[in-house]
Amino acid sequence: MKVFSPFLSGLLFGLGLCLAGMTDPRKVQAFLDLAGPWDPSLALVMGAASAAAFIAFRFAGRAPFAPAPALLKQIDGRLYAGAAIFGIGWGLVGFCPGPALANLGFLDVRAAVFVLAMASGMRAANVLLAHFEPAQVPRVKISEIPATPARLAEDS
Repeated sequence: MKVFSPFLSGLLFGLGLCLAGMTDPRKVQAFLDLAGPWDPSLALVMGAASAAAFIAFRFAGRAPFAPAPALLKQIDGRLYAGAAIFGIGWGLVGFCPGPALANLGFLDVRAAVFVLAMASGMRAANVLLAHFEPAQVPRVKISEIPATPARLAEDS
């Protein structure tokens, strides 16, 4: 089950990306191009994904095995730089990591080049950042997570 569950989750995620059209760079670029022939259909996909994630996280928060969320105390330049690089890459190429990996299943050469460039950039960032002081991300114990309604019910 430890192997099957992640495999099934990834398969479902990839299938959802394919069905939604997020693996087609032209469709993604048409969504991002507000000045040209704008295609708003991906906004519906993002809205549906946000709703599904909201529900899933509500249920996961009630489970005894729910992981502790990562908490950042400040937004720093590394976060801004990463978000900018992600957005620029997404706009220029029409791929982000999930759809690019899904497109590898179609043997798409553009996706393979993107994934290799992405992996190279991640490696280069790790090498460069190793020379700087690492960001301090606080570790949170599960017992320190703010009370949820389910946890309050358990405690009473």
